[in-house]
Amino acid sequence: MSRRVLIVDDSPEICELLQSVLDSAGMEALGLTSSQQAVGHLSREKFDAIFLDIRMPPPDGIELAGRARASGFNQKTPIVMISGDADPALQARAFQAGANFFLYKPLDRRRLMRILRVTQGSIQRERRRFQRVNVRCKATVESSSARIEGSTLDMSLNGMLVQTEGSFPASTRVGVTLQLKPGAKPFHASGKVARLIGDDCMGIELVIVSMEESERLQEFLLPLILASAEDADAKK
Repeated sequence: MSRRVLIVDDSPEICELLQSVLDSAGMEALGLTSSQQAVGHLSREKFDAIFLDIRMPPPDGIELAGRARASGFNQKTPIVMISGDADPALQARAFQAGANFFLYKPLDRRRLMRILRVTQGSIQRERRRFQRVNVRCKATVESSSARIEGSTLDMSLNGMLVQTEGSFPASTRVGVTLQLKPGAKPFHASGKVARLIGDDCMGIELVIVSMEESERLQEFLLPLILASAEDADAKK
């Protein structure tokens, strides 16, 4: 059975480009340039993946994501936001509405296909933004008053669990620096301490991530998420 994908973008060129790429991958792509038309489809049809332009005439992509999550059909369907905007507040709103990934303009076929691979199989039933994988990276967490060194225990697109020699109180705003790969430039983002585990582990939620850093994090984590899911399927 072919997988069915919904694309909603008020730019006919982008809509056609995505349709072409998805069709070539053997997927049945429904492309709409009217977000109003999308409302009805989301309320009565099940999709395997949904691509939404974040900025459209009402209802915009964020509102459509919320409607998809509220429907009985697409509560767990992977939602990819199409954006040319690095506004962190806008990204945070999109994630809160139910978005799983961001696909940044100009669109990149390789990144698109990688995101589609992650949505296949059993992992399609989960929320990718919160999918955690065990990965150790050197980490630095700092507040306005102190700096703590440590390493990650697990990571997701939304945050991480960091083991350190100390900790900050819950809700503390922090800057996070990670060495994702040896020799690569450090990853930087802002977050807050969401929870504490003992005296030496902090769960950190990412709050402000630039477009460039968000892309780098996705590039780093998506292959690990995919490998983890494939390994879990192989053990069944």
